[in-house]
Amino acid sequence: MKYISFLILLFLGSGFTNLSAEETDSVSVKLNVQNYTWKADRKTSSIADHSSFEILQQDFENAHQVTEACISCHTKRDEEIMATSHWNWERTELLEGKGEVPLGKKNILNNFCIGISGSEATCTRCHIGYGWKDKEFDFDEPLNIDCLVCHDNSGTYEKGKGAAGYPAEHVNLSYVARHVGTPKRENCGVCHFWGGGGNNVKHGDLEISLLEPSKKIDVHMAVEGEDMNCVDCHKTENHQMAGKLYALSSENKNRATCEQCHTAEPHTNRLLNEHNIRVACQTCHIPTYAKGNSTKMVWDWSTAGRLDDDGNQIHESDADGNHNYLSIKGTFVYDDHVVPEYYWFNGIANHQLITDKIDTVPVQMNSLAGSYKDKGANQKSTSPSKIWPVKVHRGKQIYDTEYNTLIQPKLWSTESGDSAYWVDFNWDESAAAGMKYLGLPYSGHYDFVETEMYWPLNHMVAPKEQSLNCKDCHTRNNSRLAGLDDFYLPGRDQNKFLDISGFSMLAFILLFVFAHGSLRLLTRKNKKEH
Repeated sequence: MKYISFLILLFLGSGFTNLSAEETDSVSVKLNVQNYTWKADRKTSSIADHSSFEILQQDFENAHQVTEACISCHTKRDEEIMATSHWNWERTELLEGKGEVPLGKKNILNNFCIGISGSEATCTRCHIGYGWKDKEFDFDEPLNIDCLVCHDNSGTYEKGKGAAGYPAEHVNLSYVARHVGTPKRENCGVCHFWGGGGNNVKHGDLEISLLEPSKKIDVHMAVEGEDMNCVDCHKTENHQMAGKLYALSSENKNRATCEQCHTAEPHTNRLLNEHNIRVACQTCHIPTYAKGNSTKMVWDWSTAGRLDDDGNQIHESDADGNHNYLSIKGTFVYDDHVVPEYYWFNGIANHQLITDKIDTVPVQMNSLAGSYKDKGANQKSTSPSKIWPVKVHRGKQIYDTEYNTLIQPKLWSTESGDSAYWVDFNWDESAAAGMKYLGLPYSGHYDFVETEMYWPLNHMVAPKEQSLNCKDCHTRNNSRLAGLDDFYLPGRDQNKFLDISGFSMLAFILLFVFAHGSLRLLTRKNKKEH
């Protein structure tokens, strides 16, 4: 009877779809983690007190002198840094059908500010170096390394606007050099929070609310919780940091993963652990993103260039202060508390290079590899494809209508007449200058094409009470996974054969239980009469 009762519950099934992660995983003790030191057990002692070092007791005339002082003690560290993608802004990646390609921020295009070529002097404000203003930058010169941007603990260091990575003029280099230490959120966030020209523009899950977040924003970095820093997950050895931005990498290696601390079986409930085989942790534990500030969802370059009646640039913003329109960039759409889109992903990505012909519209600026069938013998990566939450940024940007390729326009300059679009507002001249800078052809004919770019989510992990419930996906109405239709999902999908078989089995079981119960009653009555 117990087995029959279990089958009845299984086929009725409605009870299961209402369970939350909290109900199915009744963990009331501290999580079992590995490779992690709990906040209560951390040592509070800091690194050496640089304020007492004799070599730093001087007035530095320029930033290169600070670097020289740093590497005079930290020998060979310059060689480590110059081998990183943080320094080179590219790495060699294997792209399907394209072979090994130098890939990175230095040369890849996106559908935000498009690319850095021709505008390096302003874009390299986020580079860990000094003086990258054009193609002639010397990547082999150790004194071009900016040690302070990552190690400043004074809170006073910043790069100058349009200064090719040099510090702002007001920065007291001597003071900053004497107040350095382990990188903090502020050091990482000054670039990763502000990528794309504003707070939370690009990622959707990386922004200034993570500087002092509550648990509702992120349980890992919450100041009243574990108060984790970026480097607690992005482990670093010889200045090589674990983790690669999925939007700028293609191979599934050197990732920073949840499993490195939580293991592949983080739950006490076996059913939840089995979900991890084909569902990324992030899918259930990041139910929404842009929880502190809005993120950019749409960027339409085709509307740029509109000026007011006096010939001045137009700046329009929404009630939250987000730009709706800028003359230099076009029209934007922002949103907050966004529900992700979901895709199969195996850690491998492809990218639309500037030399690639456009063969799909919207153009896939990057594409995430994966499918339900990507498992077992058909597995293409180190693990099967999993369902991932993704921010999809949609844009409309300039392309060459004759060559059918994307265009890198020249965008920035300090003076008019230099063909920079943000100054002269002439797309034709900007396109010609940008492509000439790269040594690539331009037909003289352009238009704008729709594009899409995919940003898998990893941050803004919610408290477990707010993680997805079974019914968020296993439902026929408004399932979060409605867009993934290449597999059968119980509770969401209907199959005539399975439905008929299931109802038939249920009817048979109920009939059997009724018959069995009736027979027991009859035999009991006969025994009493006898």
